[in-house]
Amino acid sequence: MIRLLRLLTRSWTLSRLYYRWHGIRLVGRPHDRVWYFAFGANLHDSAFRGRRGMQPIEWRPGCVRGYRLRFNLEGRPRGKAAPANISPDPDAEVWGVLYQITRADLVRLDSTEGVPGRRYRHLWVNARDIDGRTIAAVTYIADGKESDGNPSLRYITLLRKGARAHGLPDHYLRFLDNVKPAS
Repeated sequence: MIRLLRLLTRSWTLSRLYYRWHGIRLVGRPHDRVWYFAFGANLHDSAFRGRRGMQPIEWRPGCVRGYRLRFNLEGRPRGKAAPANISPDPDAEVWGVLYQITRADLVRLDSTEGVPGRRYRHLWVNARDIDGRTIAAVTYIADGKESDGNPSLRYITLLRKGARAHGLPDHYLRFLDNVKPAS
């Protein structure tokens, strides 16, 4: 499976076929630029640049209104840690990092996030950067459980450190600081 994913991320034509097989239309060209909105572990450079191998062209803090941060996915160890997700909420906003990457990089990022697949899927949103400019961006969303769990201490620490390193607003840093980790 890993070999197949590597092959797909190197061939735009194969990637298009793979996405189409999953009922998703892969648009554009590999070098076209797209904005990606990170709200979970990808806030931290060790995850986004390190483990996922992304080299963003540009980045800036931003938020998406009409969604809230949730920890309602099944994590590892099962039942003990819940990764980040977003859910519609007209009265909320989620802060994160807007990364400009190529469409080819988005396909590679998708492969590390299990997209297309059974967990996350693309969600196109209108994000606002820290200066108030509206930016069309893609992010990930999943069908989560009704109730929230708690992220692992390692996971919430990634979010907190990444949010601080990227200059997210103080009120959002306080929100993340108040998230209780799994015991």
